[in-house]
Amino acid sequence: MNLSELSEQEIIRRSSLEELKRLGINPYPAPEYKVTHLAEKLREEFEVNPGELQDVSIAGRIMTRRIMGKASFFELQDASGRVQVYATRDDISTDEEKTMYNVVFKKLLDIGDIVGVKGFAFRTRTGELSVHARELTVLSKSLRPLPVVKEKEGKIFDAFSDPEQRYRQRYLDLIVNPRVKEVFIKRSRAINAIREFLTDAGCAEMDTPVLQAIPGGASARPFITHHNALDVPFYLRIANELYLKRLIVGGFDGVFEFSRNFRNEGMDRTHNPEFTVMEVYVAYKDYFWMMDFTERMVAAAARAVNGTTMAAFGDNAIDFKPPYKRVRMVDAIREHAGIDITGKDENELRAFCLSAGIRADEKMGKGKLIDAIFGERCEHHYIQPTFIYDYPVEMSPLTKMHRSEPGLTERFELMVNGKELANAYSELNDPVDQLERFKEQLSLSERGDDEAMCIDRDFVRALEHGMPPTSGMGIGIDRLCMFLTNSPSIQDVLLFPQMKPETSNPE
Repeated sequence: MNLSELSEQEIIRRSSLEELKRLGINPYPAPEYKVTHLAEKLREEFEVNPGELQDVSIAGRIMTRRIMGKASFFELQDASGRVQVYATRDDISTDEEKTMYNVVFKKLLDIGDIVGVKGFAFRTRTGELSVHARELTVLSKSLRPLPVVKEKEGKIFDAFSDPEQRYRQRYLDLIVNPRVKEVFIKRSRAINAIREFLTDAGCAEMDTPVLQAIPGGASARPFITHHNALDVPFYLRIANELYLKRLIVGGFDGVFEFSRNFRNEGMDRTHNPEFTVMEVYVAYKDYFWMMDFTERMVAAAARAVNGTTMAAFGDNAIDFKPPYKRVRMVDAIREHAGIDITGKDENELRAFCLSAGIRADEKMGKGKLIDAIFGERCEHHYIQPTFIYDYPVEMSPLTKMHRSEPGLTERFELMVNGKELANAYSELNDPVDQLERFKEQLSLSERGDDEAMCIDRDFVRALEHGMPPTSGMGIGIDRLCMFLTNSPSIQDVLLFPQMKPETSNPE
């Protein structure tokens, strides 16, 4: 570390570190420190029985402090919140040795340091719950100052609010912005609620490969890596669908996985190249059954996060209470785009797109053209949860053909706040049809579509052994958490979103 590159505050803190060591105080002692109460639990117990809290032990980070001669107040922040600590020289030092208070506490400790406090709980004259310190232990010396958020009369000053800084240094974001931590606690609740819902439904949680020899299960551009031991290229998975369906072939009736997926595509407020999806597959069910299943699952997650099926997102109040509206895709496009896509070929659809100002090029097949029309003209109309169903076959290479309408498949997408949240099918289990669909995708790839699917011949071989009628569904966990926590950007619900490398290494 080059001292000339340090700020004045950082130099002072390193000097304090050395002084603590000189005094025989280990600034980074052994990890075990017995904590009897978190701030929130202390507050709850004090309201019920204040007289019992005469011997408490707390630990956390110093966030504010006021030194007033022989007495001081400081706020300690732990995993649950903050609690005030009251310390006096005579309580935490002996008459002969005033080092702990006069030297260590007053001069060598800083905001951001982590300490342990033992004492008793009481209320100050102003009614503030506090811990009267009898013993103070240094647990971790902070060498960099915190971007402390100042608040006065309900207004926040000097907030740590720059998005790039917050995403790069999420650890600081979590320390100084309490709402951020609450978002990720809610994310955990949503995931746990979905996991419990699926487990109660009899589905088994599985793990499938992240490194795949063939990127399959979705139309997307993969990340490519190299397997040195096998000396072959591998791909980070874009979906886990084909592996989970192999498990249905193998005899499982219901399987699910929370899958970290990777797609080498653009980044915006609702897309990140690394994202989390939950996919579930259930044998002997169809997409109508899966609609009912999905809306009940989403409602359970909403209640777990907010205690209600209502969620505020921006200016919209979204109600996740079932049942959800259901609209056929051809009807949605007819209503909002003014075109009946039934029977239209690729050239007719491309001509419509060009006349309507919708991006279309020669690489785009019929499925992508229909997707572009729906995305540009229809999506934003569906704010409340809505199932858009019965998709054209060209958009759905892994989906069973519609049982009564030629040219359509048994597929739905769940739209919320103008965005896709979930995607589901009656799964294609005809191996001959599946191989032909893969070949059609290959022809699109040869035309330059770098998101077209590859032919996964082992998956076709699995289907040739027989897969029962099955329905599958994938839901974007990150996007669901955005809606449930009123977070405007996907980066706000990802702990460590991808960023461009810093121009210089942090010292």
